[in-house]
Order: sequence, then structure tokens, then C-alpha cells
Amino acid sequence: LTDEEHASISTGLGTVRKEFASGEFIFQPSDEDIHTAVERRLSELIGAAAGKLHTGRSRNDQVATDFRLWMLQAIPELTSALNNLQTALVEQAELAGETIMPGYTHLQRAQPILLGHWWLSHYWALKRDVERLQDLTKRVSVLPLGSGALAGAPFALDRDALAKSLGFAEVSQNSLDAVSDRDFAAEYLFVCSMASVHLSKLAEQIVLYTTAEFGFFELSDAFSTGSSLMPQKKNPDVFELTRGKAGTMIGLLTGLMSTLKGLPSTYDKDLQEDKAPVFQATDTLLSILPVMAAALRTITVKSERMRGAIDSTMMATDLADYLVEKGVPFREAHSLAGKVVRAAGEAKVRMEELPLEAYQAISPVFEADVYQVFDPLESINKRNTVGGTSLQSVKKQIKKIKGE
Repeated sequence: LTDEEHASISTGLGTVRKEFASGEFIFQPSDEDIHTAVERRLSELIGAAAGKLHTGRSRNDQVATDFRLWMLQAIPELTSALNNLQTALVEQAELAGETIMPGYTHLQRAQPILLGHWWLSHYWALKRDVERLQDLTKRVSVLPLGSGALAGAPFALDRDALAKSLGFAEVSQNSLDAVSDRDFAAEYLFVCSMASVHLSKLAEQIVLYTTAEFGFFELSDAFSTGSSLMPQKKNPDVFELTRGKAGTMIGLLTGLMSTLKGLPSTYDKDLQEDKAPVFQATDTLLSILPVMAAALRTITVKSERMRGAIDSTMMATDLADYLVEKGVPFREAHSLAGKVVRAAGEAKVRMEELPLEAYQAISPVFEADVYQVFDPLESINKRNTVGGTSLQSVKKQIKKIKGE
């Protein structure tokens, strides 16, 4: 390029960019794709010099570059939306204080936990999604431009300078791989799918906990709908739709992986199938995440209902631990605690209502202090290790999250 041609092309491209930004760009039936459309319009503006625009380039390396540039912009946007939902979860955890609830395994009441601990369990899952996005960035930030159609460019291109000017961290090292590589797109879809699975898990629990059978939460009217037939209904549509989208997201990932698995050469037209699922996944998450965050911020916690769902059988493990503290091997202690559970069931009383004589008939190790075991808050606060459900441990989680 002469200095005059360079200036002309640069000015012309600036005009084309403004036309796109303002919506004034007019596509023609002769335009094969976005690349030829730009070149055709540039030719109309500056003449023959526009024909030099494509020197040393191919649509193969151009589109791969465009896709990566787009993703480098999408990752921070998606990260921000995930962070907003994480903030909503932390806010709810702080508001929960000493509110206790049943913890579940196999959807059976297991042990008492703090509500704040439950909220934060979803925070940490999303944190892994954010970390995966951040880690992915380094694999997206590899410049393929300069690879040509497949064999590289015959001109002395300074690809390192080009990478720096476009904001890439490094350049691709093999032209064949560079134009065919869509690992970053598949990995991006995996991260989106994994995030959707985490959102679906949260949504499913909210759906359950807002039922009359549980009654732990009540949704704001702004984030629920009524039935078209039954006036008493308050449906958790936001959360059901979120749960449903997880299947769609997994399908997008599976579809792209199926497309990639049998491509025979560096570039094949099949690769046009890479963008639609990535764009759809991004649009879906960016629609879901702010609504989920807003819905969680307006949820009403029914703490008395949660507390009422806790009974002394949920402290059976504490009963075994009580025996362990008195020197009984855990396996034996577990068996003895099970006998207490059965004795209470046969007597049709709660475990704390069994007389001391009944306990000592099972094992003389039981003493009068056994009844202290059945305080659920005491049970919770005993679990004071890092990552435990105690109030102190939950406060430490929040402190770590906030970097204090």
C-alpha cells in the first residue's frame, strides 16, 4: 500500500463502520457475506484501492478472528451477569442470620443447616462457572489472522503487532489448526451449559420450596403468575423456565460437538454452524441471570415454616457423635443411635421425649446430658470447620467472598 492508499482505505472503512452503527448500510443481493459486502461498499467509496483490502487474507482466518473478538467481548458481559446473581445470593445469606432449615439428601430430611449456608452453596457453584470463563479467555485470545485459507500468508506480516493492536494475547502457531479450531466455541458452550445446570438446580429447589407442601419461600407477585383456571395458584414460572432452558443449553453443546467430530479438513462449511448455538446460549443466559437475581432479591422467607420442618430425628447423627465423645467407636455409636430412633418410633414419641431409662437400657453410656443433643442450633454450630454450616463458618464464607 502507498501512503495515499492506506489513508484512503482507513478513511473509507471508518465511513463503512459508521453506516453499520447507524443502520444505514445497505446489503446487495450480490454480497456473498459480510466480508464481500464491506469490500464492495469500500470500493464504491474509494475506488480500486479497496481491492487491496483482502491481500494476504482469507475469509477462513477472518471469520475465525471475528468470532474470537466477539467472544472476548461476551465473556466479561456474561461474567458480570453471573456476578450479579452471586451478589444476590450473598445478600440473602447475610439477611438469613440464624434462620435454620432442614438440609436434605435423597430429598429426605437429613440434618439441620443454616439458611445462609444453603444460599451460599449456590454462590460457590457459580464461582466455578466464572472461573471457567476466565480461564477460557486465554484460549480465546489467540489470533488466527495471518493464517490465510489454511497455509499461511505469503507476505511479511507482523502478526505479533497485529495481535497487540486487536487485543489478543498471542498468535496461533499452526495455520491449519488456526482456521479449523473451534475448541473455544465448544468450551464456551460447556461453560454456559454447566452454568445452566447450576441455575436449574437452584430453580428446582425454589420451585419445591415455594409449594404448599414445603412453604419455605413465597415469591413476589412480580416474579410469579396466576393460573388461567385456578385463582388460588401462584406459579413459579421464572424458575420453571430457567430449569427448562438447561436442557436446551445442553442440546446446543451436543449439537456443536456433533458438528465438529467428523470434519475432514481445515475449513468446511459445516463450521457456519458454530455461531448460532453460541449466540443463542449467550442471549439465553443474559436473559435469565438478571431476572433470577431480581427474583431472589424479592423472595419472602418463611422462617417459622423452615424451623417447624426440623424434628429430633434429624439430630440422630449428633446422638452418635455424643457417644463418640464419650469414647464409643463411631460404628457402634451409629448402631446405638439407630436403636434410639427405633425405640422412639415404637413408643410414638419424639427422641427427646424418651425417658433416660430408655436410653440407658440401650446403652449405659447415655447420661442426663443427652437431651442437649436435640437443640438444632447447637447441632448447627458444632459444625464449625471450614465449609461447615455453623454461624461462624458461614460468616467466614461471606468474609472470604468479600475479600475482607
